[in-house]
Amino acid sequence: MEDVLDVYQRPYDPRRPVICLDETSRQVLAETRAPLPVAPGRPARHDPEYERQGVVNCFLVCEPLRGWRHVALSERRTRIDWAHCIRDLVDEHYPHAERLVLVLDQLNTHTPASLYAAFPPAEAKRLTAKLEIHYTPKHGSWLNMAEIELSILARQCLNRRLPDRLTMEREVAAWVATRNTVLTTVDWRFTTDDARIKLKRLYPVIHA
Repeated sequence: MEDVLDVYQRPYDPRRPVICLDETSRQVLAETRAPLPVAPGRPARHDPEYERQGVVNCFLVCEPLRGWRHVALSERRTRIDWAHCIRDLVDEHYPHAERLVLVLDQLNTHTPASLYAAFPPAEAKRLTAKLEIHYTPKHGSWLNMAEIELSILARQCLNRRLPDRLTMEREVAAWVATRNTVLTTVDWRFTTDDARIKLKRLYPVIHA
């Protein structure tokens, strides 16, 4: 925990940006009957029945100090999908960075071994050398600021029925563009000193 909190206290450095990554799955749901539109004195109404159209995985990466985020959709959430997300992050979004300081939870796919499962050894080593990984503790994924972005994405964009993946991609891209345009940052205030007071019960007791 303190390792992640110390990372969040680092000053902004575009050569070594602090990036948070998390993922979630969402069902794609289509209407079985056309909803009734809003009218004076009457809200829009949707039939309670819906048709499942599969599940889409959302990889969300964000740089909280810069106010930037990106969402990539995939059909699955395997180590191969995660590896391709990392390669896009390194080569497309941060090609000039010396190293990416990456905050992740401890999902079993979130390891350099996934890069070796997806790419030839030389390519996997190149990507691994660009990463400085910091893991949140078990049951402490709330320390990952990407969870804040995922929560906002769920409330502002994904809290409705989206009938297919194409529609979801379009709506998510619009949400990302809007937040990136206004450079919405995360004002993280929880520090190591705060943790030692508020989470004192988690620390071992030392008897003199």
